Amino acid sequence: MSIPAPGATAAAAFKSKTVATWLSFALGSLGAHRFYLHGFGDRLGWLHPWPTLLGLYGIQRMDTLGQDDVTAWFLIPLLGLMLAQSMLAGIVYGLMPDDRWAERFNPGQPAHRTGWLPIVGVIACLMVGGACLMATIAFSAQRYFESQVEAAREISQ
Repeated sequence: MSIPAPGATAAAAFKSKTVATWLSFALGSLGAHRFYLHGFGDRLGWLHPWPTLLGLYGIQRMDTLGQDDVTAWFLIPLLGLMLAQSMLAGIVYGLMPDDRWAERFNPGQPAHRTGWLPIVGVIACLMVGGACLMATIAFSAQRYFESQVEAAREISQ
């Protein structure tokens, strides 16, 4: 009988592809999927909340100060991009073959068949991610062209 290392259990070491996909969908912009897969010491995971919170602050500023707040114009696309990148991570996780998932995140363990739940998560990520990305592009383009019109008006007067 072998004694496991302190804090190491088979259940704690197993990383589920389904959980990672759905965490990326639900809380990915805050880095939950990275913390699940790599632990709380993951530096990239700690970079996720800041642009998301800045984007939420931009929405709050636009709600309070109106559409002419230039700072909000720069902050809101951060939220859209963070949501889109977390949806992309969910798509990548959900579509990764089970064997590759096992060798990358569960080394030394047999591959588990995941079924359809990650695929349903991929579909949800694709719908939400596509909408967020298109909205971010549309918002940014609209604000850019509005600023160009304002600059042209100032030059012509």
